[in-house]
Amino acid sequence: MTKMAGGEMLTQLGSTMAGLMFICAMFKQYFPFDLQNHIEQYAHKLIGLVYPYIQITFHEYSGDGFERSKAYAAIERYLSTNSSSRAKRLKADMVRDSKSLILSMDDHEEITDEFRGIKLKWASRKNTPNRQVISFYGDNDEKLYYKLTFHRRHREIVTGTYLNHVMEEGKAIGVKSRQRKIFTNNRGEQWVGSRRTMWSHVVFEHPATFDTLAMEPKKKQEIINDLITFTKSKDYYKKIGKAWKRGYLLFGPPGTGKSTMIAAMANLIEYDIYDLELTAVKDNSELRKLLIDTSGKSIIVIEGH
Repeated sequence: MTKMAGGEMLTQLGSTMAGLMFICAMFKQYFPFDLQNHIEQYAHKLIGLVYPYIQITFHEYSGDGFERSKAYAAIERYLSTNSSSRAKRLKADMVRDSKSLILSMDDHEEITDEFRGIKLKWASRKNTPNRQVISFYGDNDEKLYYKLTFHRRHREIVTGTYLNHVMEEGKAIGVKSRQRKIFTNNRGEQWVGSRRTMWSHVVFEHPATFDTLAMEPKKKQEIINDLITFTKSKDYYKKIGKAWKRGYLLFGPPGTGKSTMIAAMANLIEYDIYDLELTAVKDNSELRKLLIDTSGKSIIVIEGH
């Protein structure tokens, strides 16, 4: 009797699914396109009245599609910390300027996050069009995106606090994992076409740290404390109306450790270094352009003669 009941249930379910598929096919074939849109809009509204969850989608490429979304990249890094321990299927990739592999959810994988007692579900999705197209971003114009799902009663916390938390954490992970660089300015005649030619760079891999620096311990600790305090004082500088910058004067003949000190400072606060060679700068206008083209959280080194 149980087997018969189970078989009848499967048969009924199959018939129901077949009926729904037939109705959908008839709907798309015989209803005008505009009418289909109106019906679908009202259907979505009706579902919204009874479906208690909200979904937010974050696409990998936004706007004109030529630049990877910073929000998507931040979410990818944020979720990498959860994915490695919770997701069953992972994918590994070496992101540009990163010094280590980034583990992230594989396509169509889902994980659950928790924030202030709120359960949130992240899903990794991929759309692949059926038609053959030419794309700048991979075969078949695959579109990757993350989908966040949460209960609508938590809308204010999620949109106002949680997403900011995700963005900040993702950015912090990106800064920590990226390869730092040392830049050298090019001469003005080499600035052709793009501002990027103003500076050339290589990966910064100097091993110097304050632990290996030969220096009077008390003075060394004062400098360390000052640097750490500075990195945490951005809001304070903004509050008092001053530019968030700090200057150090290193004096001494060649070989006394000035470059080693700069490397130790950069390694401590994880900043890039811009080595500004003034002999390659023609005038104040070029100098201004070079300084504008530097990135935040960097050490600008100017050597006097």
